[in-house]
This record gives sequence, structure tokens and C-alpha cells, in this order.
Amino acid sequence: MGHSHKQLLCRTAMCLGGPRMAEGPGQRHPSPDRCSSLTPDTAVISPQDPTLLIGSSLQATCSVRGDTPGATAEGLYWTLNGRRLPPELSRMLNASTMALALANLNGSRQQSGDNLVCHARDGSILAGSCLYVGLPPEKPFNISCWSKNMKDLTCRWTPGAHGETFLHTNYSLKYKLRWYGQDNTCEEYHAVGPHSCHIPKDLALFTPYEIWVEATNRLGSARSDVLTLDILDVVTTDPPPDVHVSRVGGLEDQLSVRWVSPPALKDFLFQAKYQIRYRVEDSVDWKVVDDVSNQTSCRLAGLKPGTVYFVQVRCNPFGIYGSKKAGIWSEWSHPTAASTPRSERPGPGGGACEPRGGEPSSGPVRRELKQFLGWLKKHAYCSNLSFRLYDQWRAWMQKSHKTRNQHRTRGSCPRADGARREVLPDKL
Repeated sequence: MGHSHKQLLCRTAMCLGGPRMAEGPGQRHPSPDRCSSLTPDTAVISPQDPTLLIGSSLQATCSVRGDTPGATAEGLYWTLNGRRLPPELSRMLNASTMALALANLNGSRQQSGDNLVCHARDGSILAGSCLYVGLPPEKPFNISCWSKNMKDLTCRWTPGAHGETFLHTNYSLKYKLRWYGQDNTCEEYHAVGPHSCHIPKDLALFTPYEIWVEATNRLGSARSDVLTLDILDVVTTDPPPDVHVSRVGGLEDQLSVRWVSPPALKDFLFQAKYQIRYRVEDSVDWKVVDDVSNQTSCRLAGLKPGTVYFVQVRCNPFGIYGSKKAGIWSEWSHPTAASTPRSERPGPGGGACEPRGGEPSSGPVRRELKQFLGWLKKHAYCSNLSFRLYDQWRAWMQKSHKTRNQHRTRGSCPRADGARREVLPDKL
């Protein structure tokens, strides 16, 4: 009895706490035959290790072997996952057999199976069985793949509309050359998540591949639709390196961003487009600049003076060897920080004296220039011609503003002798 008891404890641990196997070919949970080999000789549960659909009913029996001293079913009881089942679910069929009826079964609590155990009156374990209750796999879908610098291929997929089968489900990514060649099975699973696989090498260019996913568990199997792709159409690359952000002279609302094209693709014929995003230091909201095209520099305008900004850049290599596909964006580069200069314009309480009443105002001209500036910032983030105009206008404005402030300070502030200095109207 002692040896059989140790065997059953091993069996119970396998059902309740056995490790979940990694998804991939040849990696599965113990088969029913292997689990059954641990059943002791004292009693036997039938059926042994059944697999059932959710909502099914189960009729099970625990039969004490006739050659066991004092063998009788009287006082036997059942537990499921360690919890004692109500006695009204059981009944004695004869002196050595106790029956159990379970209806409308829920999905297994663990993919390694629920543990159904038959106990003697004194609580000792007589026999056990693993129950596998779940659903057959659904058709995998939404397969997407990408190649890092044309050296490998990574794919991921969605397991099914509902996903959960309550049973261990094995997913295998298969691929082959479209017009010839044999089926191949991906081996490096969980590359970028639970439903993904990585093919590290030995991929052909200029030839389409057929890729699909097969799902299998104890209740059946399903196969995804076939995805056909050319490696050249799904290339992505590393984030742009050497991103530098610097000030543009004394312009307090601009920063210059520069980077280099992806070095891993320098020997291939391709085009590239870039995106920039930036945010202020104390914010989590990014603003994206889309119209950078294939330049490796850009100037950000309309920024807040005296503010720290974080900037990132990403790359989309497309048109590799004439591919017509849109390409796939890289990850964002590491954030690079820079600050804009502080504004030289005096704010409220800055110490500047107000102009005398009746002094001519340049408000309408300022509004027109402000509108012009707004148009430039909205439509020409990275246009060199527009920014040359913008720079000329900003330099003129800052010079004009400094001159105007000097005149106003001299003309509107009291002199030591109490008199006031006259100031001519500003000229634009």
C-alpha cells in the first residue's frame, strides 16, 4: 500500500501542478497512457483520464480490487482538485464499486488536467484520474510577419476568436517556398509573445513563401489560411542611430534634429522615409511629424521657449530592390533630450514700462506676421526653403523687438531729474 500511495501522490502532482510545456512540435503534456501507469493496485477509476467537451456529463466508477484485504466500497468518497464532492453525486453499485455522476462540466482549471481522486473512509487515496475538459482549437488567424534587415523572419498570430480552449494546445508555424520545396516547421517559439515564432536563417529572396499555423489539442485540430509573402515586402530595420537634437541659434521656438540612415541596409538598393515624434519633459503625449520624407534632418518649429523636449525617430525602408509594398516601421530610437532657449521677450512683471497712451500700435502688422508664421509651422516642418524665409522673419522680428523695447524703456521710464524722454513711433 505504501508504494502505491507514493505512486498516486506523484500522479496527483502531475495533474494539479505539472509544468506547462512550451508550444512547439514534440512538446506536449504527458499522454493518458503515461499518466495511467501511475495508478496503484488498490483500486481503479473508470474511465481513466477522459477528454470531454465543455458542458458534457461524466459517469465514473471507483472499484476496489477484490484481493485487497477488507475491500469494500462502503464509505468511499470523491474529491475534485482537492475539494470533496457532495455525497449525493455518488452511489454504491455493489460492495466493491462506487459510482459518480457529474453534469455540465466546466473547462479544466489547468491545462494539465483536473484531478479526480477516489478516497477510502479514512481519507487515504485509492485511485486517481485526470479530467481534460475543454474545446477543440479554433482556426488561427491574423498572421503577420516581418524580416529584420532581410536576415530572418518573425511571425505572430491570433489563436482564435475565443482563444481559450482550457486544454494545452500546440501551435506549429509551417512555411515553404510557394512553387516548390517541402514543408518546414519553425522551431524558435515565443520570440515576441506567446503566439509567435522566429526563423533565424536560410531564407530565400525574390521567391514567395507560403506560411500557415496549425493548432492541435486533445479534442481536434485546426489550420489557418495560408499567408503568401515575399521577404523583400516585409523588411524592417533598426531604429535610426546617432540621433542628435540641438538648438537653432537663438531661436527660442525651434530645435534641429539630425540622424543617419540605417547602416544594416547600406549595401542594398532601397528608399526610406522617417517619422519624428517629440514631447515636453513633463508630458506623456507625443506629437508626430509625418512629412519628413527621406531626409535625415528636420527642424521642429512652434515649440515652447525654455522647455526640455524628448525626441525620437523611426525608419520605414521600402522599395527594396523594386518592391511595391509600403514597408514596415522600425522601433523608435532611444529618446534624445534638448531644451529650447529662454525667451528674451519680457513677460508680465518683467520690468518693462508700458508705452504712453496714444502711441501708434503695430498690432495689425504683428497679427499678419503671426498668421504667416502659423502657416509655415503647419505646412512646412522640414522644408528648407520655407525655413529660410522663416529664419529671416524671426531674426528681423527679434531685432525689431529688442530695438522697440530699448526705445520704450528710455522713453517711458522716469529720468533721475523727474523729466520724461520723448520717443518717436516705431517704424516697421
